[in-house]
Amino acid sequence: MTVSASGLASAWGWLDRDSARRLEVRLEAALRRARAIGTPMLVSVTSGVDAGVDPTAVAVASRRAGEPWFCLEQPDRDGYAVAAIGCVRALSARGPGRFADVARRWSSIGSDALADAPDGPPGSGLVAVGGFAFAADGGASTRWEGFDPASMIVPEVSLARRGARVSLTVNVEVAPDDLLEDLRGRVGGRLGGLSTASLPLLDPAPAGGYRVHSPMPPSHYEEAVARAVQRIRGGEFEKIVLARDVEVHAPVDHDVGAVLGLLREAFSSCYVFAVGRGDAAFVAASPELLVRRDGARASTVALAGSARRSADPAIDDHLGEQLLQSDKDREENEIVVRRIARALRPHSVWVTAAPEPVLVRVANIQHLGTPIRAQLAAPLSAVELAGVLHPTPAVGGEPLEVVSRLIPALEGLDRGWYAGTVGWSDSAGDGEFCVALRCALLRGRLATLYAGGGIVLGSEPAAELAETEVKLGALLPVLSG
Repeated sequence: MTVSASGLASAWGWLDRDSARRLEVRLEAALRRARAIGTPMLVSVTSGVDAGVDPTAVAVASRRAGEPWFCLEQPDRDGYAVAAIGCVRALSARGPGRFADVARRWSSIGSDALADAPDGPPGSGLVAVGGFAFAADGGASTRWEGFDPASMIVPEVSLARRGARVSLTVNVEVAPDDLLEDLRGRVGGRLGGLSTASLPLLDPAPAGGYRVHSPMPPSHYEEAVARAVQRIRGGEFEKIVLARDVEVHAPVDHDVGAVLGLLREAFSSCYVFAVGRGDAAFVAASPELLVRRDGARASTVALAGSARRSADPAIDDHLGEQLLQSDKDREENEIVVRRIARALRPHSVWVTAAPEPVLVRVANIQHLGTPIRAQLAAPLSAVELAGVLHPTPAVGGEPLEVVSRLIPALEGLDRGWYAGTVGWSDSAGDGEFCVALRCALLRGRLATLYAGGGIVLGSEPAAELAETEVKLGALLPVLSG
């Protein structure tokens, strides 16, 4: 039986008449092809939705228990947001080639799918969302269960927003033994379960108390910095980034939706994201872009060198000016600039970096940032570009082949996805990935926060420890009551 387009639009709720008709036609075509070739087909349709829809809120309210979900937004950038729930295809990998592996498989999926061409806000249409651990085999500890070294998913439903434009995309896996009525019902069940409820509010006074605990004493971090500086002085390497973790034990489960609401309000210029796997969520308010690809153009920012903020505008300006004039911080930033430019040149017609760094200010900290742009010579996808650039010296060090062996030994922790990268790519290869900083892993009542700093010749252990405290201050007040 053929259902009318208006009937489908009504049954499928979120889809307009034309989108419902395209989905019906594609489901029928995909089913015929899947039965002919004996392998599943992917169908995707995108529809505009009401401008008042909040992608992150929909994802938080509509996700099903245990399923993967994702949201990433930068509120100050004209309300830019991408969010997704469910999974029709999972792309996991490990090892040094994990970016290339995921990129190759994603490209194949995108080329075979019956899908609309990307036409809407960034992140609209058929997308893969997720992230990559810092290390090639990162996240081996039980703390990071569910977060593979590379893990991107093609969701069942995704939403994208920029300005007044909001789009919704529904993806359907069509197997040879599926029935058309079952496929229609699957779409109806998923779309019918979407909720537009606002993000929840954080309970201001939960029963019980919070406990903040450092698995390693602060003195361990200072000692690690001192040993690193000694090695730099001996000529082993130029720079190394060292991190530490802090645990927050809450009286009730951490509410990831409420945390996201507070983060996007307090850090509206940052990349506020959450990646859900199983019963855990990795959340952040990161100030750092790893790479953005838009056609043949790639852009990034070398972000390194930090100072605290002050509520007094005069003092805040003074701290910023000191940062701009700091030889130690400028050298730290220049190391990152040189490495990024060197990594991009083999793939580019030209690469250009701003002649001087500028101040990048967020709520509780300010950084030196140097914008970098490139015109690509070959069509590298956003995932491939992320693999070319990760990890920059802003989170690893220089030279990487030397410091990568020393980082886990000096830190004494499993970074997992901390200092990795999180983002999305569409079927055309465009996309955006940020660096996973100012972040926390939430699992039940336990939140594990991460922060680090770049260690160079002029680094002082006490000052570096203080810098991590400032960076931990992004999420610690939100997660510790």
